[in-house]
Amino acid sequence: MITTQRETIGIAGQVSLKFRSYFELLKFRLSLTVAFSGAIGYAMALDHAPDWNLALFSLAGFMVTGASNILNQVIEIDLDRLMNRTANRPLPSGRLSVAEALSFCLFLGVSGIYILFVLFSPLAGILAFVSLVLYAFVYTPLKRVGPVAVFVGAFPGALPPLIGWVAVTGVLSTQAFTLFAIQFIWQFPHFWAIAWVLDDDYKKAGFKLLPSSGGRNLNTAFQIMTYALFLIPLGVLPARFGITGINAALTAVVCGVLFLAQTIYLMKECSRKAALMMMFGSFIYLPVVQIAFLIDKL
Repeated sequence: MITTQRETIGIAGQVSLKFRSYFELLKFRLSLTVAFSGAIGYAMALDHAPDWNLALFSLAGFMVTGASNILNQVIEIDLDRLMNRTANRPLPSGRLSVAEALSFCLFLGVSGIYILFVLFSPLAGILAFVSLVLYAFVYTPLKRVGPVAVFVGAFPGALPPLIGWVAVTGVLSTQAFTLFAIQFIWQFPHFWAIAWVLDDDYKKAGFKLLPSSGGRNLNTAFQIMTYALFLIPLGVLPARFGITGINAALTAVVCGVLFLAQTIYLMKECSRKAALMMMFGSFIYLPVVQIAFLIDKL
């Protein structure tokens, strides 16, 4: 009886470990953030109050993003072993096999794209597939080539709100591209702040992501500031094209100015601490602005 209980506990522990490992593959917070921005685009395109279709769309977006993240980890499994922050991920640590990860990825990717294509808009499904391919098979290998990877990666990173808009309307429009443009430009200061903070770890894997060949210096900080500066006029565009009103525009401008101030502080200090502050600022900027857009639209 004791042996049976121990075996049961052992099996339960193994199942729990597998479940946690599959969950880690998803990069839950990242996937949730991407699904959230897609849901914002979807909700803003509606001419009525959001319904259960929004939840289904968000789930599909989460699944496709999770599949993209898994492919990224499969491709980078050997590189992840070299970096402190990634060495204990499910694949490099051996908690899951590549075959297990790819099976999970196939289920998520096919299911998510099918839902978008069939239940929402064929164009939304196609764009989701393009986003997955760009992220996994173009952006991921380019990370060892140079900062061009950030430019390429900004495209799939900015597609979620556009896909959300297209899922409702079925067409690409000025409004959809406006939401895309804001998220596209935001990614440069956001990602370069992360690259600044993690530069030492990234170098172990040969990642070359900072915009300046000199790395963490004034030139890099200046380029980060330049992209942050563009966010201020871009934040007004949704009001200009009738998506939102003046309140959202004012919120976007204020958030843009505060974010810009953080990049100027980075130029002054050129320190990891300043980059870390800016990184957290970028995490706050986008959801606050997008929520302001949605509230003003409603």
